[in-house]
Amino acid sequence: MHQILNTLYITTEPSYAHLDHDTLRVEVNGETKLQVPLQHLGGIVCFGDVLVSPALLGRCAEEGRSVTYLTRNGRFAARVEGPVSGNVLLRREQYAASGDPHRATRIARNIVAGKVQNARQVVMRAAREAEKPEDTELLERTSREQAAVLARLERMNDLEQIRGLEGEAARAYFAVFDRMVREDRETFRMQGRSRRPPLDPMNAMLSFLYTLLLGDCVAGAEGVGLDPQVGFLHQLRPGRPALGLDLMEELRAPLADRLALTLINRKQICKDDFEEKPGGAIHFRDEARKTVVVAFQKRKQDEVPHELIDQKVPFGMVPHVQARLLARHLRGDLEDYPPFLYGG
Repeated sequence: MHQILNTLYITTEPSYAHLDHDTLRVEVNGETKLQVPLQHLGGIVCFGDVLVSPALLGRCAEEGRSVTYLTRNGRFAARVEGPVSGNVLLRREQYAASGDPHRATRIARNIVAGKVQNARQVVMRAAREAEKPEDTELLERTSREQAAVLARLERMNDLEQIRGLEGEAARAYFAVFDRMVREDRETFRMQGRSRRPPLDPMNAMLSFLYTLLLGDCVAGAEGVGLDPQVGFLHQLRPGRPALGLDLMEELRAPLADRLALTLINRKQICKDDFEEKPGGAIHFRDEARKTVVVAFQKRKQDEVPHELIDQKVPFGMVPHVQARLLARHLRGDLEDYPPFLYGG
């Protein structure tokens, strides 16, 4: 259980949350694990097998607190709210900001800055751990190129130029991705980034992890009442979770990419875990897919420092924290959207 930005996240299963006068009490197997004054909470998010008493639901609805239900893996299930809420106003601000080139550009620039900085941290860490001098040299050069992109990004006020810089940084990053692989580079060599379908094992692994991560980011947006289809960096298209993709950008390198490299370098995933489908698409075998899902869920439990809120949070909570910070910015409580910055 974690209390972040006035929101209580109940992650222990099975839990029972109920009202005790003006206090919220959380019990696990009959034992009280948490007590917190209800007035200190702005919302409750429940993961998996969490029972919330009718009295607590009613009180939250009456006083304008949302109660959000997610699956144990973090996918959005439902949100309970009273008849009057700020979500319609929040979404109105989201739509207005998305349609305002100046506001959208400011948010998109910070998202890209967070993405590039976090990718740079991953590259610098790989450079420190590299066993071959030529790998170190190439990774350090890429780190300097990413620093140059960040410097140019500060001066950008055009959304298309920001997207262009993001693409430039991504190409430089994936050009040296092989250099971060220490085991069986031949199998996990990338022939460029291929998505639909992935054409090599590394692309297959990254695409699968990005799909898992995207589900968490969509859940984070839904959990605070934002529309996951309406973003700022990614263009709007029917059926495309543009905001979910926006929120995912800062977490691709530190969460998904680092996990892929760890699984390969520790030989938990190898050549035999993939199969080629008709048309050249490369897919995971069933057991390997399970291995990656288990590792992803375990990684999400690791705590990482969050500079803005000055506390450690589980990695899996970061999309929810970032969605809440974005909502605060849209409401005018924060001057700018603050991206998540990974410490490496």
